[in-house]
Amino acid sequence: MTPHQPFDEPSFSRRSLVSGALGVAAFGMSAAARGAPLAKAGGVSDGPVPEAAAHPAVGRSKHYPFKKSINLWAFPYSQKMSLEQCLRLAKDAGFDGIELNYDLDNDLSPRHDAAHYAQIRKLCAEIGLAVSGLCSFLFWPYPFTSNDEAKRARALELAGLMAECAHELETENLLVVPGAVHIPWRDDYDPVPNDVCDRRAREAVGKLLPRAEKLGVSLNIENIFFNGYLLTPGEMIAFVDSFQSKHVRVHFDTGNIMMFQFPEHWIAQLGGRIKNVHFKEFTKKGTDYSLETFRPLLDGTTNWPAVLEALETNQYDGYVTFEYFHPYEYWPEALVYQTGDSLDRMLGRK
Repeated sequence: MTPHQPFDEPSFSRRSLVSGALGVAAFGMSAAARGAPLAKAGGVSDGPVPEAAAHPAVGRSKHYPFKKSINLWAFPYSQKMSLEQCLRLAKDAGFDGIELNYDLDNDLSPRHDAAHYAQIRKLCAEIGLAVSGLCSFLFWPYPFTSNDEAKRARALELAGLMAECAHELETENLLVVPGAVHIPWRDDYDPVPNDVCDRRAREAVGKLLPRAEKLGVSLNIENIFFNGYLLTPGEMIAFVDSFQSKHVRVHFDTGNIMMFQFPEHWIAQLGGRIKNVHFKEFTKKGTDYSLETFRPLLDGTTNWPAVLEALETNQYDGYVTFEYFHPYEYWPEALVYQTGDSLDRMLGRK
């Protein structure tokens, strides 16, 4: 499938005429309410049209220095689109970077070598798109904290391959899930006591760290909540700081803690430990505790102005990556363009 490119609509489409009429009517009502002069018949007014008339909804938001990124899971890859099609679509939608995912198949996997990743890196450069980071669902079937010793060994092996892949793609960011007390969506993971989970997670990251440092890759520990581990900012801080390495940081996810907590609170406490960020929308309007609680950007209950201010206060200037697991079945490019537009407005680019 080739990404559907937006067509140029006529200047006076039915949609623009209707929305324009509604906007003029709304402005006229508000102007009359405050006694302001209205335009005369024929479009001639008694004075200059207020600036608000051009943008009757809201003005441009404050400008933030963060870079726009989107995770590959928001695309129908590889069922309907190739990696190259996804990259080009992301660029056309105005993204600065894309977060790629490592799995057992497809373009980033144990089946590939440095030469293959060099080709992807070259393609990204030609398109003008950076790789903002690397993450993987493999931390769930192969957790660092599994009771199965063979799975723990495989987890370390895969994480090492991910670090090498990140290095070849010239990204410093590798998202790391440190472990889990429980994995609600898997029936092959026996619950692990909290102290055992903590010990195994620290051992695994400690073993992976020398390799990451040599490769220049940061092991960014993600806050999750669903895994029952590192549930507070204090616990995350203690975990990260215990390694005393600039290569163990935090990949902060705004949505993963929204069920019972608030991302702006975490950001203020994590401070400069945050190396990469997921802008994952969440809604508290229902009681569904599944992946369905994650929504398209701005279609949730996240206090985005507070989140943006908290990141700026912490002098964060990296990527903010939209993560979503449900690409649209029809016209999937719409989600990508919508997200690009939403981020532009949030970051003050529009």
